[in-house]
Amino acid sequence: MLKAITFLNEFIMVTKLNIVPVLMIFLLFQYSYSAKVTYNVLSFGAKANGRLDSRSAFLKAWGLACNSTNPAIIYVPIGRYLIGSAITFSGQTCKSKAITMKIDGTLVAPSTYNAVGNAQVWIKFYRTNHVTISGGTLDAQGSSLWACKSSGKTCPKGATTLGIYHSQNIVISNLRSLNSQMFHILLYACTNAKLQGVSISAPGLSPNTDGIHLSSSTGVTILNSKISTGDDCISIGPGNSNIWIEKVVCGPGHGISIGSLGWDVIEAGVQNVTVKTATFIGSDNGLRIKTWARRSNGFVKDVVFQHASMVNVKNPILIDANYCPNNENCPNQVSGVKISNVLYEDVHGTSATRVAVKFDCRKGKPCTNIRLKDVNLKYAGQPAVSSCSFAAGTASGLLQPTSCL
Repeated sequence: MLKAITFLNEFIMVTKLNIVPVLMIFLLFQYSYSAKVTYNVLSFGAKANGRLDSRSAFLKAWGLACNSTNPAIIYVPIGRYLIGSAITFSGQTCKSKAITMKIDGTLVAPSTYNAVGNAQVWIKFYRTNHVTISGGTLDAQGSSLWACKSSGKTCPKGATTLGIYHSQNIVISNLRSLNSQMFHILLYACTNAKLQGVSISAPGLSPNTDGIHLSSSTGVTILNSKISTGDDCISIGPGNSNIWIEKVVCGPGHGISIGSLGWDVIEAGVQNVTVKTATFIGSDNGLRIKTWARRSNGFVKDVVFQHASMVNVKNPILIDANYCPNNENCPNQVSGVKISNVLYEDVHGTSATRVAVKFDCRKGKPCTNIRLKDVNLKYAGQPAVSSCSFAAGTASGLLQPTSCL
């Protein structure tokens, strides 16, 4: 671009052109540097019949888009495209400043779970920058693995459907994820990511099918999304900060959870999390913080839950600092993750259990500055009740159940 501008300056001096033609020439140079190029996966041998493996075609399209000096689009037309084994789109050597994967079709995993079940991730983006995934469906066909697990047989752990690792400036827009073997979407060590209009669906009894899992990431926004799954709709693991979640509908599922945290003695904390205008329908939990009953230096602080609606939710508001499934792997330690500065404001609706607000904290590290404001939760038409252990804070405004703080 600098050479082009220098050339134009010299051209003006030599020819004494008036400004309008010069601007037109400049715009042509500008366009040549910014025009997008499109790579259609069909041009590289992809088959839209859902039977023949299109993995190599997607990698060829990615390679050309990655090496383009212009912004690039990888286009996936209508149809079903089998991605027969785990695939990684690596951005370490990319020249393109922006790559968009525009999906009008469906990417489908093999129906036999072993094809990707031993891979950590089915579709992986690694060390990418300014990547957008727009539209389309990812169908992991996870039901055969769930059946294996429920039978008690020896089965693979299963693969996350879409994993974004060590990446920045990521947009995932209007994507649908179906029947993941494990997590649907995972962001690990990412910076500045936006997920909007995402739809996630798996049966309520499908194991470990978290909708969106965040780990060691900062600057993540999740907007206008609907999540129905067998585990947490959104789970926020260790090392996350500056997370904004707004207008999310959850259910069935285990709610929006910070945690589980505190598995490791030395563990990065979670801070600056905001959840606004969320709706929970028939979920096991609503707004949950869960930490292992293990020794840890981790923490949760500066969390805001605002304008949440509950419809027949088992645990609308829950802090579980004694998380220990099946009473395994958690010796009785008194000091765990420190939880502080948490606000619940305008949380309303119906609870499926009598205890709608439960703060089960630790004696060694009690929960502090827990604030309730305008909480209105009912059970069977009557105000629900609350329960507190080693929690301190304040309560104000309309409070049903009456605060135990």
